[in-house]
Amino acid sequence: MATLKINENEKLSHIAPEIYGHFSEHLGRCVYEGLYVGENSDIPNENGMRKDVVEALRELKVPVLRWPGGCFADEYHWKDGIGPKATRKKMINTNWGGVMEDNSFGTHEFFELCRQIGCKTYINGNVGSGSVREMSEWIEYMTFPGVSPMADERAKNGHPGPWKVDFFGVGNENWGCGGNMTPEYYGNLYRRYQTFVRRYDKAAPIKKVCCGANVDDAFWTEGVLKTCFAQPQPDFAHGFMDFLSLHYYVHPGGWKHKGSATQFDEEMFYTTMAKALYMEDLINLHGSIMDKYDPAKKIGMSVDEWGGWYDVEPGTNPGFLYQQNTVRDALIAGITLNIFNKHSDRVRMACLAQMVNVLQAVVLTEGPEMVLTPTYHVMHMYRHHQDGDLVRSALSGVKTVGAGSAAVPQITESVSVKDGVLTVTLANLSATDSEKVALELEGGDWRVCEAKIVASGDIHDFNTFERKDTVVERDFTGMDGLTATLPAASVVELRLSK
Repeated sequence: MATLKINENEKLSHIAPEIYGHFSEHLGRCVYEGLYVGENSDIPNENGMRKDVVEALRELKVPVLRWPGGCFADEYHWKDGIGPKATRKKMINTNWGGVMEDNSFGTHEFFELCRQIGCKTYINGNVGSGSVREMSEWIEYMTFPGVSPMADERAKNGHPGPWKVDFFGVGNENWGCGGNMTPEYYGNLYRRYQTFVRRYDKAAPIKKVCCGANVDDAFWTEGVLKTCFAQPQPDFAHGFMDFLSLHYYVHPGGWKHKGSATQFDEEMFYTTMAKALYMEDLINLHGSIMDKYDPAKKIGMSVDEWGGWYDVEPGTNPGFLYQQNTVRDALIAGITLNIFNKHSDRVRMACLAQMVNVLQAVVLTEGPEMVLTPTYHVMHMYRHHQDGDLVRSALSGVKTVGAGSAAVPQITESVSVKDGVLTVTLANLSATDSEKVALELEGGDWRVCEAKIVASGDIHDFNTFERKDTVVERDFTGMDGLTATLPAASVVELRLSK
């Protein structure tokens, strides 16, 4: 039996709600068909947004949504997506499937979607193929409150007042699809471009996100930060940035042959668990470099692309990145979110990739049908961590499961407190064995007031449009006082109060 010791009185860091953010790219059926069906669709919608999907996302308490990419962002020219839809410029989405992009979902539609979801906005600007002027005018179009050429254009297109841009990414993956740049070159471009991301509303400043590394590329992190922190001015003591990004995907079989989303053996399952746990090594690696330039941790790390990435489902467009979502993905989510919570002193935003119909989505759609994935149900349980305070907790007596390079601890956890209620989240990484975990708290008579679980009898299980409730959030009945018996391959949430 494992023991989880919790010191509810020792608060370590604040868990920013934005850690539970999402990503929506113009890729496959994420935006079109997934989030947006148009005003004239037979599928129930409000201003073109699918009512069923929006309702599910509101229930999830999505804190922030990133758009329009991804690789698409550095080929996106925002003026193509404003004005009458019939006259908007069409383009070929060269990154994802070679399909036509009609730009019917643009700036106005994005802000309308975020209004309906009730979330903050994170927009990625175009550095790879865009100009400083283009980025500057987009900021003016979105946020300028007075009379100006771009504000007048916005009003002409139906929105007289400004919107709130909470976060703005200056480029995306500029080490790769965003321009194949060197870190020093991008760092200098970042310094230049971000200058023109004007903060017109001093009461609601835009937080700027600098493009960070891919996986373990410490050379990129060091080069960008060294360039951005060179001769800092008093007003720009933090390298001109509020966040530095990190991208990491779990590819169980490797980048070229990622493996099936649903057909995998036990060895591949544990390999997946080990690769999900690698997120902590990456946060420590890049965090240590950030500590050299920002020891006070005023810059947040934004893991704004994460999740499992497999081979596409048979018979689907390989450029659409459509994949199923199993119990294995529920565990990826549980592991990763526990890690983010544990490192919330530095990790202050993250975006699951992606929201609908792409990669590790929380929602899948097919025509008028919608199904919630196992990942959705884990994120729904974990929503209680949002805006809580991480408290000190530590496991002992944890067994090792798997073997060799895929040997992993059986249990991972994180604990937060908010409004006098403790939220404990536990993931059992064993494919076959249950395990007991005894909770030991420093003081007070705590009792379990809510207990939930996401699990099933098989690590390969997933939800379909015909069977939507195979893997869902259910009441957890495995408690004996403060001792939990965690079933194999399960994610459990315990809520404790006095």
